[in-house]
Amino acid sequence: MAVAPAPRLVAVRALGLGDLLTAVPALRALARAFAGHSRALAAPAPLAPLARMVGWPLVPARELEPLPDRLRGADLVVNLHGRGPQSHRVALAAGPHRLVAFANVEAGVAGPRWRPGEHEVARWCRLLTESGIPADPGDLRIAAPARPIPAAVAGATLVHPGAASGARRWPAERWAEVVRAEVAAGRPVVVTGGLGEVQLARAVAGAVVPPEAVLAGRTDVLELAALVAGAGRVVCGDTGVAHLATALGRPSVVLFGPTPPAEWGPPAVPHHVALWAGRRGDPLAAEPDPGLLAIGVDDVRAALAQLPM
Repeated sequence: MAVAPAPRLVAVRALGLGDLLTAVPALRALARAFAGHSRALAAPAPLAPLARMVGWPLVPARELEPLPDRLRGADLVVNLHGRGPQSHRVALAAGPHRLVAFANVEAGVAGPRWRPGEHEVARWCRLLTESGIPADPGDLRIAAPARPIPAAVAGATLVHPGAASGARRWPAERWAEVVRAEVAAGRPVVVTGGLGEVQLARAVAGAVVPPEAVLAGRTDVLELAALVAGAGRVVCGDTGVAHLATALGRPSVVLFGPTPPAEWGPPAVPHHVALWAGRRGDPLAAEPDPGLLAIGVDDVRAALAQLPM
């Protein structure tokens, strides 16, 4: 007798590293609620190793582009991208038997109401809970990847000066001052960044950080996670690395500019410090946000002094 194939569950989150990490509680809730389903996460290919760590095989997908053919006709599609209508239409075009998503009249989708200003973690858990799928926003932690790290990383202050948009990039010369202050205080520093941030990392490191501790452009997503897990503490902007620090339980100082920490920040616990000047702005702007620039080097140094050693 032929065995019927398992029903299929697809979650759509074709965004970045921080977006994936803030969706971890929702993804785990879906895996628990639909344990008998085969599942797939539609997300960018570089995130596949991290997705597997939280129990989700990844099918490469690009933001707001049609889902791959292999995801068509799923029993359930969950839109973890936004409130539509564009993302809803992408999900509907894949022909699911059921769609879980926020309500959008233009796309013809019924569901829970979107709440402006809601924290990103709580938002997706509420979408599920109000759709009859219990979810715990506190279920954020991930295990440290089993990857070797350079000796220079263990216990060091990990500085990640880059960000995806100019609005969230604190000036390099200020990062360099923070690095010099950490080294002067006897704390080793490592500097991380993406392939396009190697020169930035070298400028921030200056002459006080040895070349072997400048790791920008030398890590994939799991190697970066391993560096964060091995560091003593993390200081960065509002980026995916901040969410790695939260997920891996590393003390952190995170600089916020155009977007408030109430929407994207770490949990309100003593080993995470969120710095924000209280001013909103355009998160996609090309230049550093005025609110971000209102944060001074002394503010960052004082916040680092609050963290456990």
